[in-house]
Amino acid sequence: MKRFRVDLRERPELLLVPAVFAAVVLAWEFAVPAFGVDDYVLPRPSQIVGALWTQLGDPLFWSHLKVTVLESLYGFLLGVGAALVLGTAISQVRLIERTFMPYVVAFQTVPKVALAPLFVVWFGFGMTSKVVMAAVISFFPMLVNVIEGLRSADADRIQMLTVFGAGRFQVFRMVRLPSALPFIFAGLDIGIVFSILGAVVGEFIGAKEGLGYLLLQTNYNFDIAGMFAVLVVLSVLGLIAHFIIRFAQRRLVFWAEENRVIGA
Repeated sequence: MKRFRVDLRERPELLLVPAVFAAVVLAWEFAVPAFGVDDYVLPRPSQIVGALWTQLGDPLFWSHLKVTVLESLYGFLLGVGAALVLGTAISQVRLIERTFMPYVVAFQTVPKVALAPLFVVWFGFGMTSKVVMAAVISFFPMLVNVIEGLRSADADRIQMLTVFGAGRFQVFRMVRLPSALPFIFAGLDIGIVFSILGAVVGEFIGAKEGLGYLLLQTNYNFDIAGMFAVLVVLSVLGLIAHFIIRFAQRRLVFWAEENRVIGA
């Protein structure tokens, strides 16, 4: 019990986060009827929980969830892989940076929602267009973090290894990569959430399954409580992905006390 009290003093958010959540939910639950807001405009949390419970009992819902998870995961892996390769090349070879970086920045300025209809035309209504969309959205934050991380290595350590005869690959493995890991995990944290966003945006434009498709269906049916239930599931999905990345980061990059997040 004593240790539990000490933990609360050191981490007050463990108490404040659920307290704020409970206060908001209770205020929401009683304010909606008190102000005469119709349920089809803003449902109460109890109605959202009821809709969520109904959806969780429907096998079709789990099929939609599986599709969105797979689209997000494949897109995330594709975007991260491309960002790691290109980011490493850009950070190490000045000519590659000068050649490709202007195109990457120009591509990033294009609104991704505007690209979604093109991806549907090019790759069809199946999973491929959503995977590409998720990869594109998660690519740039990861790329910038990789570049900045590899360039953040301590110059004195690099010079010392060079003096002792270390080659370029040895310097990369022993200095640049460890220095870049906090940045890389920051990019992973942003990218995994963006990949879910990209998959859902792609499903909005054209899909026959997925949580984005289910969200559109509940909207067409004026099932506002069902819409909120799907949004809750998407939020939980993003939180789970975030905590998985943070858990891996604490295990693998335990020496880093503070992370700089680039490209958020």
